[in-house]
Amino acid sequence: MAPKEVAIIGAGAGGASAAYFLKQYASETGANVNVTIFERNPYIGGRSTTVNAWDDPTEPVELGASIFVEVNKNLVKAAKDFNLSTNVMSETPSSSNGPRLGVWNGKEFVLQVSANDDWWSKAKLLYRYGWAPIKTNRLMKEVVGNFLRMYDAPYFPWSSLSETLSELGLIKTTGITGEQYLKENGVGDLFANEIIQASTRVNYAQNLPLIHGVETMVCMATNGAMSVDGGNWQIFDRMARSAAKAIHLNTNVTALRKLSDGAFKVQWKAAGASADATASTKRFDSVVLAAPYQFSNIDLDPSTSKVPDSIPYVELHVTLFASPHLLSPAAFNLASDAVVPQVVLTTLQPNERPGTNPHYESKAGFFSISTLRVAQNPNTHPTRKEYIYKIFSHKPVPTNFIAKILGLSLYDANQEISDNDVSWILRKIWKSYPYEYPRVTFEELKLDENLWYTSGIESFISTMETSSLMGMNIAKLIVDQWSREIERADNSTVTFDFAGQQQQPLKAKL
Repeated sequence: MAPKEVAIIGAGAGGASAAYFLKQYASETGANVNVTIFERNPYIGGRSTTVNAWDDPTEPVELGASIFVEVNKNLVKAAKDFNLSTNVMSETPSSSNGPRLGVWNGKEFVLQVSANDDWWSKAKLLYRYGWAPIKTNRLMKEVVGNFLRMYDAPYFPWSSLSETLSELGLIKTTGITGEQYLKENGVGDLFANEIIQASTRVNYAQNLPLIHGVETMVCMATNGAMSVDGGNWQIFDRMARSAAKAIHLNTNVTALRKLSDGAFKVQWKAAGASADATASTKRFDSVVLAAPYQFSNIDLDPSTSKVPDSIPYVELHVTLFASPHLLSPAAFNLASDAVVPQVVLTTLQPNERPGTNPHYESKAGFFSISTLRVAQNPNTHPTRKEYIYKIFSHKPVPTNFIAKILGLSLYDANQEISDNDVSWILRKIWKSYPYEYPRVTFEELKLDENLWYTSGIESFISTMETSSLMGMNIAKLIVDQWSREIERADNSTVTFDFAGQQQQPLKAKL
């Protein structure tokens, strides 16, 4: 039998995983498949990618998805299978002797946690928040436990995300806000607003009155946080390259034309090609769209009634920079001899009422500031010890803000900072994840016969792992469909006599 030809559009977590598991499941059933991956970027990994500080390849910095956790089955297993080295909370400066984490509301730190996270720190949490941390941990384990059932039979593989979440009892939790969910389950407002909201802000740039309950709980599942040395993108790069027959980077798929036999003709051009450039085309038995349809600019011909809805995505501003200066305690209203926490999360002040405004500008002014690590600036002679920082914010970080947090003389917002003070800086705007509004229905996995879609899971949970899970799930659905087609074809060659006894068709001997 001729091999099945499958096109996967998008080489992020969903697309790379779809390719990887498609090859794996096909091999288990004896099917032969050729996978072709199309990706508009010049790299594999999607929103998981690194950049090099000072353009030094020995100093990669995560620009997108930074960590995964121990319950992320696919990523943890893939890292082991591909022999990739991982570090637990690896982005930790060796010289840090201050608090590991602090929650800042624009006026004061409402909480600081030591690097050791000892029993005294836990006792202080219980003293301030009562039983709220324990209740939250119980709720998180319940939600995550139900989610993890999606990996196994009888739920896996699932053909409808909405129906599966309903069967797992998760629809009620996705249908209300995190604020409502916590109140209904007796989690105190102080812990919710100071700790849980700090987590939803750093992970999804959203406050509790906006984000749904399941995603709120996912933010609290942080045990065993880890990253791959050199960049998490390597997981997806290994997946894609181990499975695909062909990979087209820097390539835009422009159209999908459905053929009379149910297959698709895929049309593509090189990124940046002129409008009158000749497009390449090829027939594929199945197509997996592994990127948000609303950003794909793909023409579907004919269109389908199951075209995914356009939904609002967060525009997350990421600012990376290196400086010989530590964060200034004065910028955070601390004593001059204090050390600013290595990771500064943010929440709202008690009098702030953002409601459901997704663009509310908090008094804190940013979502997080992290001191990633200490590194040696290779452009100084001799090399100089510097700190690499990452800022998540809802708008561009002005120069005078960077100057302030480093304790420098205030600059004009449009003035450049001296290379002696900030030796490297990079800015990136991501369409990072959807606004995780409460909802009880989710996009279809199957947009048309032989046309599949991975990104619908992002409105449920938007992580590298859940995108990988959706890719794996669709791969299994495709291979199961092929198996049924082969079974039907085999059965169609069987004839029956008048007594109902099964007979094999006779073949003439020539």
